[in-house]
Amino acid sequence: MTGKATVWQMKNVVIIGAGAAGMMAAIAAADKGARVTLLEQNEKTGKKVFITGKGRCNITNACDSEAFFDNVISNGKFLYSAFYQMDNQAVIRFFEDAGCKCKEERGERIFPVSDHSSDVIAALNRQMARRNVEVRLHTRVKELLTEAEESGTKVVGVVLSDGSKLQADRVIIATGGKSYEATGSTGDGYRFAQELGHTIKEIKPALVPFTIKESWCMEMQGLALKNVSVLLQSGKKKIYEGFGEMLFTHFGVSGPLILSASSHYVKKYAGQEVSLSIDLKPALTREQLDKRILRDFEENKNKQFKNSIDGLLPSKMIPVIIKLSGISPEKKVNEITKEERVALVDLLKNLTMQVTGTRDFKEAIITQGGVHVKEVNPSTMESKLVKNLYFAGEVLDLDAVTGGFNLQIAWSTGYLAGISAAEEEQ
Repeated sequence: MTGKATVWQMKNVVIIGAGAAGMMAAIAAADKGARVTLLEQNEKTGKKVFITGKGRCNITNACDSEAFFDNVISNGKFLYSAFYQMDNQAVIRFFEDAGCKCKEERGERIFPVSDHSSDVIAALNRQMARRNVEVRLHTRVKELLTEAEESGTKVVGVVLSDGSKLQADRVIIATGGKSYEATGSTGDGYRFAQELGHTIKEIKPALVPFTIKESWCMEMQGLALKNVSVLLQSGKKKIYEGFGEMLFTHFGVSGPLILSASSHYVKKYAGQEVSLSIDLKPALTREQLDKRILRDFEENKNKQFKNSIDGLLPSKMIPVIIKLSGISPEKKVNEITKEERVALVDLLKNLTMQVTGTRDFKEAIITQGGVHVKEVNPSTMESKLVKNLYFAGEVLDLDAVTGGFNLQIAWSTGYLAGISAAEEEQ
């Protein structure tokens, strides 16, 4: 065979991890003519995808590209090439064409019409099967095989946990992060990368509930609030401001709004005590809320304070607000002073508590930190340090807030890694 003929030989691509990024990489590489082997240590593919979006799988977000990058917390600029190779509209088309019909919900979040994450995984599995991707389950990679050459090190395959070796022209690490370890996110990808000379930016739990100092917060355990706004601050410096849903827990606060706030907190303020203020009535100005309370008091003027605000607040919150207001629960509402009423308005517009930290990786939706993106080519996802080695998904130092943005990162980086790994050397 001549030297020219070998230029067109089929590339043998091995992908480690059958999560969102790994499966998309497998499909993309196979589309480009590669022979693809996908290795997964679990008993099935897409184990973390299965639990995303409370089992409904928030596939992506239909926002415009500028809004997408606004919602990325870490290294948004690195994602430009990947996102424009496979943007959110392309992801929606991909799943629609694969037989998984999609729908748009509040906040431009995209879900499968069926509300079942299993349909997303089934669509990916069908696409891999059609392209003859070899999926090996119960298969754990122990280390990567490398060879030294004049220009540096190159990857030539992997060593499996049973000691057997699998040769490869290209290897894609798509092992995920450290969150939800039960789904197989054991951090192996960080180890592989580090052993080959890559820098791992400190990994932290992100999109994770907050722990709160005040005990009265825990008295509202189980209470969910909708349409509230929160402000997270360190002194007078704003860390995050948002509107949406939250939940009180036995240790503090959680819910979509809090999870998004936590990623901003973890980025620069992890371990520090900061303040979290909730506006319980963001649709009303202070003046409007004061008039509303006055009206309620007029209608209930002979009632005690504790029995007069049930139209204003959920029942589980009333004892806490009464205690924090400093107004005697037995006081008749017609005896409440203007000063007390103004203080009540301030409390409802600025219910403040102290964040002491976050829960750990077991409760984190994603991982912040990972393989340093400065050591990865953003146009191909190939390592700048090791030839024929690629990265995709959460193993990289990339993360975003809730709303489908993190899965979009997985699809985009997986697709770019897949097509790049299948291409010939330039």
